[in-house]
Amino acid sequence: MKTRTTDLCDTFFPNLQIAEPIFRDYGGKLDFAGTIVTARVYEDNGVVRKILEEPGNGRVLVVDGGGSLRRAIIGDHIGELACASGWAGVLINGCIRDIQGLGQILIGVKALNAIPLRPLKSGKGERDMVVSFAGVTFTPGHYLYADEDGVVVSEKELHLS
Repeated sequence: MKTRTTDLCDTFFPNLQIAEPIFRDYGGKLDFAGTIVTARVYEDNGVVRKILEEPGNGRVLVVDGGGSLRRAIIGDHIGELACASGWAGVLINGCIRDIQGLGQILIGVKALNAIPLRPLKSGKGERDMVVSFAGVTFTPGHYLYADEDGVVVSEKELHLS
């Protein structure tokens, strides 16, 4: 991503949603952007894995993990899968694990925190619905832009001239 979130805010606010600053960077790529795909899970990553197995085409998976700090949603194995499938990034309202491994993968990963306990694997969850957390409503098909300064969401793709 060549466009900084600060520049987008300077140019397009108030037509943006700006996420509360609750996320930490864990992926090997700190800036990422793309069309939003959503999932809602709780301490389980079966649905997340299925989505990230699909061709990403530069999209961003937004996962509402209910803000759980008890289990990770993804680790380095799923991070590698997402990168290989062409996803730009993953934003998680929950935890990750395998910090060192994720940091070596060229994909954007933002989450609340890290925890060593792996996720459940029952496959419970849903996809492609509107989810809200961090003061933002994430709608499939809208655009997410993320970097070290934060996360912003727009109804349409943005370009600075």
